[in-house]
Amino acid sequence: MATFAAMLALSHNASALPLNVGDSHELGFLWPALPSGNQNKVTYVNHLIGMALGSVDIANGQIYFRSTHAFGPLPTATWALNGTGTTINLGVGGVYTYLLANYSLSGAHVWYIGNLTGVITIPAIAGFSRLAGWTLFGPGGVGVPDGGITAILLALAVCVLAMYRRFATG
Repeated sequence: MATFAAMLALSHNASALPLNVGDSHELGFLWPALPSGNQNKVTYVNHLIGMALGSVDIANGQIYFRSTHAFGPLPTATWALNGTGTTINLGVGGVYTYLLANYSLSGAHVWYIGNLTGVITIPAIAGFSRLAGWTLFGPGGVGVPDGGITAILLALAVCVLAMYRRFATG
């Protein structure tokens, strides 16, 4: 028994923090979570971020369920890394903000991991489905307009300056 306890203490996964369906880190759930390209996953996570706590929504071909957990201001998600397996090394922290785990038939679970470091584990099975893969997302910023809005505002400012110059000198 002592040998088994020593082996468990030295095991790499012995100190891994488990994330579970419905735990305090879960941001939400979506179904059916297909298609699963990187840009679609970013859209899914960012939609969950923008939802009211405890709400349900239908958008982007998905049904979204937002958890009731408040995490404070949440930065937008940017794709960082895809992987497989139930053990994920987050490193020293600050690099990853969200984790999306896609389960083959039962959708995807999304966790907020911005305050976690080191090794975490995720369930191999959710509902009646096996883990198909996971995606990590980095922070994209809080309330920063996208490039399209910035370009429109810049063009508008140039037009206003051109009109001002024409009528002020003319």
